[in-house]
Amino acid sequence: MKILGIGNAIVDVICKVDENFINQNSLTKGTMKLIFDDKEFQSMLSNLDIEKTISGGSVANSIVGLSQLGNKVGFIGKVSDDKLGIKYEEGLRTENVEYFYTKKKEELPTGTCLILVTPDSERTMCTFLGTAGKINESDFSTDVIKQSEMIFLEGYLWDEGEPKRAFEKAINSANKVTMSMSDQFCVDRHKPHFLDLVKNKLDITFANEQEMMSLIDAKNFNEVIEFGKNLKKMIVITRGEKGAISIFGNEVAENDVKKNLNIKDLTGAGDLFAAGFLHGYLHNKSMMECLDKGREMSSKVIQQIGARLQV
Repeated sequence: MKILGIGNAIVDVICKVDENFINQNSLTKGTMKLIFDDKEFQSMLSNLDIEKTISGGSVANSIVGLSQLGNKVGFIGKVSDDKLGIKYEEGLRTENVEYFYTKKKEELPTGTCLILVTPDSERTMCTFLGTAGKINESDFSTDVIKQSEMIFLEGYLWDEGEPKRAFEKAINSANKVTMSMSDQFCVDRHKPHFLDLVKNKLDITFANEQEMMSLIDAKNFNEVIEFGKNLKKMIVITRGEKGAISIFGNEVAENDVKKNLNIKDLTGAGDLFAAGFLHGYLHNKSMMECLDKGREMSSKVIQQIGARLQV
C-alpha cells in the first residue's frame, strides 16, 4: 500500500450562511471550533439549511484524493455503529479506500463537522468529534502500518491521552511519517509536542504560513525558510494567494496560485493540495512537480462545493 491515513472520521455537513451567523455565534471566520456538547451542536444545526452531507475528515479527504489519482490507499478512523458511521464507511468504500477499522456501538456518536460557507467562499468549521477523538492504540494493528510506504497523520487528532499514544504507536512502526498541522489552534495548544514531532519524528510536515510561524514563533517568513533549511526534513507550506513553498535542506521550491478560478468553497483546499503533493512524492517527482500537482488538485476542489473531488 502506498499510504495509510490515520485521522478523524468525521461526517461533513455543509451549509451556506451569511456573515451575521458567524458573528452571532461568536465564531472566528476561517478557523475550526471544537464543540463538546452534543445539544449545543444540534441546536446550531437546527437553524440551518443543509446543502450537502459527505464523509470527511482532513486526512481522509487527502487519502480519497490520492485514491482518485490511482494510488492504493487505506484509512484508520473511529466511528460508531450508527447511521452516520455506516454512511462514513460506505463513502470510503465508494472511493476505493480500504478502511482498516471495525465499527461497534460506542458511547459517543460518529463525529460531525458543520462547515459554514460564507458568501466570500471562506469556510468556518464547528466540530463535534464524538467518538472520532477517542481513537486509541487498540483500534489498529501495527501490521497494516508496516505494510504501508508512508503514514499520514493529522494534527486535529493529536491530544493528550489515548489519541497521543495511538499516534506514537503508529509513528514507531512506520516506514515514513507525514503529518498536517491542521489548524493554528491545534499548533498553539500543542506547540512543544508539535515542534518535537517536526524536528525529530516527521519526514514531511504540511502547514499553512500562520501555523508554521506560530509553531516557531517567527517574526517574518524568512525565519521560517531558515528553520526549514536547518531542519534537514521536508516542510511544505501553503501561503494562500502567495502560492506554496517546499523546503528540504538547501533545496527550496516555490510556485504561485492559479488565477481566474471560479471559487465556490475553500473547504478541502489544503487537504487536496497535500494529496497532490504526496502523489508526486510517492512517485519520485521533483519538489516543483509535487507543488504543481498539489496546486492542480486544490484548484479543482475549490471550484466545487465540498472537500472531495467529484470525478
